[in-house]
Amino acid sequence: MLSISVIIPTYNRIETLPRAIESVLAQSHPANELIVVDDGSTDGTAAWLGEHYPQIKLIEQQNSGVSAARNRGIEAAGGEWIALLDSDDEWLPKKLEKQLACLKNGSAHKIIHSDEIWIRNGVRVNQMKKHIKKGGWIFQDCLPLCAISPSAVMIHRSIFDDVGQFDESLPACEDYDLWLRITCRYPVLYCDEPLIQKYGGHEDQLSRKHWGMDRFRIQALVGILEAGGLNKSDYAAALEMMLGKAKVVLGGARKRNNDDVIAAYEALIARWR
Repeated sequence: MLSISVIIPTYNRIETLPRAIESVLAQSHPANELIVVDDGSTDGTAAWLGEHYPQIKLIEQQNSGVSAARNRGIEAAGGEWIALLDSDDEWLPKKLEKQLACLKNGSAHKIIHSDEIWIRNGVRVNQMKKHIKKGGWIFQDCLPLCAISPSAVMIHRSIFDDVGQFDESLPACEDYDLWLRITCRYPVLYCDEPLIQKYGGHEDQLSRKHWGMDRFRIQALVGILEAGGLNKSDYAAALEMMLGKAKVVLGGARKRNNDDVIAAYEALIARWR
């Protein structure tokens, strides 16, 4: 039987954290352990967890960002498989059961994800075509945007030994960066049904906190290009995507007369042409 460690990073989300926790505890196939990493919350999260969920493994750290929180959880986890869940999302009751069933039929795979239901401002919304989930060798599908939801993924821990963990230098798009490093080396198993509910529209989402999210995707793309190891087709696609995104950021900087950004992205584009 596969052992599964669930990791929930959280920061000042005491309002949504109970929903996430309960969705793990309600699984038809129980996880072996649940780890909550409190990333320096100031809303009483740690004390609340100790009072209401003393059975949960709690890790407390100074506020260092979601990447650092996930990494601490991965390092502390004892399971063969790592399942991630954001503290504002929830799993459907058979999430783990369904993914384990898929793995039995595709046992060579070391990463699996699923479809998802989107809830925005309390209302279910339809995903656009560009958000359609896939399996297989999906590196090029991961280039435009984040093609795997952290809350939907389950990863064999040996992958982290191979490609590394979340990049703690990225304030956002840290999942995009990790998926690039994984999908250029591993095929992805896809469970073709929604197994999570993903919530959006709240003020503390990283996409609202940072301007120009493509800046971080460009950083990730430069990293994967410099790392080497991409096949010819993947390298060409990643280079084209990076230059395209860089030109968009450069165009926005020129409209705003942001000389520092203009200089940085003109130099970047010139370097990679």
